[in-house]
Amino acid sequence: MPWVRFHSLPESKRYAEDESEYAVVLERYNTVLDALFAGADVHVITPLWTTEAEVPSSQPVTGYWQSLLVEDDPDPEFRTYCHLFAARQPWRRGCIDELLRDIADDKVAGVLITDTRMQRVHHPYDGGADVFLATCEERDRMRDRHAEWLSRHLSGL
Repeated sequence: MPWVRFHSLPESKRYAEDESEYAVVLERYNTVLDALFAGADVHVITPLWTTEAEVPSSQPVTGYWQSLLVEDDPDPEFRTYCHLFAARQPWRRGCIDELLRDIADDKVAGVLITDTRMQRVHHPYDGGADVFLATCEERDRMRDRHAEWLSRHLSGL
């Protein structure tokens, strides 16, 4: 699947330090999300990592999708599970800004925003976003449209 990585702040700065920088971070996230999903429904998939096979009772079960055994260890105390929650909603600019800000601050990780057919995926993280697209041509158009947000590293990372 073709992908491109965009950085959230100029000069690849990782974390926002004031409201003007948060505005840049949210503008970049939302600009790419608009290009990917405007007028469509999206799934916002959020992971919860635990050492328990069951979803913790402190978590709301709304949107629960599935649980995965990520690290299988003979000792149950060292097993790791990923519980996935998926919420379907119409995409509109700003609708997940609170979540995106938590991601930018590294309070939440592993979130995926995808179209309902899972052909395009936006994976925001603290410092940027990886965007997976349906074709190389689509990736190239997106990359070229926002070239100033790319890493200067040859690998694109």
